[in-house]
Amino acid sequence: MGNKKNTVKKIKSALISLSDKTDLKPLLIELKKNNIKIISSGGTFKKIKELKFKCLEVSDFTGFKEILNGRVKTLHPKIHAGILSKRDNKSHLKDLKNNNFDNIDLVIVNFYPFEKTLEQTNSHKKIIENIDIGGPTMVRAAAKNYNDVTVITSNEQYSELICELKKNKGCTSLKFREKMSRLAFTESAYYDAIILNYLNKNANINFPKKRIVYSSLVENLRYGENPHQNSALYSQNKNNKIKQLCGKTLSYNNYSDIFAALTISKSFPKNTGTVIIKHGNPCGASTLRDNLNSFNSAFRCDPLSAFGGIVSCNYKITKSIALELKKKFLEVIIANGFDKNALKILKLKKKLRLIDSSNMSFDGIFKSYSIDNFTLLQSEDNKLFSKKKFKIVSKRKPSKSQFDNLIFAFNVCRFVKSNAIVLASNKSTIGIGSGQPSRLDSCQIAIDKMNKFSKHEKDVVAASDAFFPFIDGIEKLVQSGVNAVIQPAGSIRDKEIIKFANDTNTVLIFSETRHFRH
Repeated sequence: MGNKKNTVKKIKSALISLSDKTDLKPLLIELKKNNIKIISSGGTFKKIKELKFKCLEVSDFTGFKEILNGRVKTLHPKIHAGILSKRDNKSHLKDLKNNNFDNIDLVIVNFYPFEKTLEQTNSHKKIIENIDIGGPTMVRAAAKNYNDVTVITSNEQYSELICELKKNKGCTSLKFREKMSRLAFTESAYYDAIILNYLNKNANINFPKKRIVYSSLVENLRYGENPHQNSALYSQNKNNKIKQLCGKTLSYNNYSDIFAALTISKSFPKNTGTVIIKHGNPCGASTLRDNLNSFNSAFRCDPLSAFGGIVSCNYKITKSIALELKKKFLEVIIANGFDKNALKILKLKKKLRLIDSSNMSFDGIFKSYSIDNFTLLQSEDNKLFSKKKFKIVSKRKPSKSQFDNLIFAFNVCRFVKSNAIVLASNKSTIGIGSGQPSRLDSCQIAIDKMNKFSKHEKDVVAASDAFFPFIDGIEKLVQSGVNAVIQPAGSIRDKEIIKFANDTNTVLIFSETRHFRH
């Protein structure tokens, strides 16, 4: 019992300052039941009075009117001394008595909606005005002094506070105050991180000296890549959500493949293109204008690898496409929407996950990889390709369709794990070699895939994510039937590669950029 007296604290007064004033009435009822004096200001004071509850305005409490159009109202010694004073410290008690200050036992504050303001306006002036100063200052003070003070930073915490007050007869336990303190510092740090990231972005600073990452928990996942690993999904954008329409819960590996799939399909022309992903790599892709042909062509590239894969359709799925998709064993289908008939057909496969990505956008600004206390950060490889950015270095010039196929293959190639080789025909992949330490091995794998599933294709082109260091790679491709190759320049043997292309009457195009993907 002695220990409980030291940890359970009676609440006699509360300071309430809210931007979001929803769900306030049940809390006010509980505060009234426990004879807790309420202090408030501005819109919150008016709201409390509208709800017919007693409330003392901050300016009357401090004896100092708010100034600077409301910028300064709670930034006052009487407020912060009341929050920060240690109840068992004689010196603190003496200071309060000498200054005629009272303790404040409960602080209920949520901040100006800075994150929402960023979504609603580009006005720098309005954005800056929505940086809360008084709110975070009070919250940090109360959170620091959690031994004596309770801090609440979200209306989602109201019900827990009400239960705590009922259980402890107007008091709060140390365990509860510690928890609320931790959540308060989380809220404050998150808020400051959003502001900092905005200011860095506004100043075009991509790699600041100190980098603060903020994100919100989307969901705890069943496990990570393997059952013995823990995992969770976080997001920086609360509105850019993955909309799952049906099927089993998404796993860590599902999400990993979904992000890989969307990164590729969102690089295709609007409402065009299909990509099938397995273990982070594309095993088939097509940008044929007819959507059904696009899916079938992507699937034909490597139907064995596509088994149990993830398909991303950069278009709306109709009944005819759904009937074809239903025949395949797929883990996830992503699309820019599903018509009613398509949904009816695909929902018959109870475990199949359907994802509507029509409202999803990938800014593709940064890509990160973290291990322990290190983070690798880089800008995403989202460079737009145009024919002007490529140089024809062979005597033989490509036809328009060849050039289009080469750029299609090169675009897919940059999303394949390096070393990467992509063979294509008719804006569809027909062989993909990925993730090999040797570029020659990647060539052979791509050729083997083509010979197994697409042997009789004509006008075959090849893309490499980096230059060929020796002639053997391009030689192997040409011997397999490739008649046009696109690759980055930069090898000391570029001239030998060009000579080989001319000797074999092969189209050769150089890119000015390399596209490794590890």
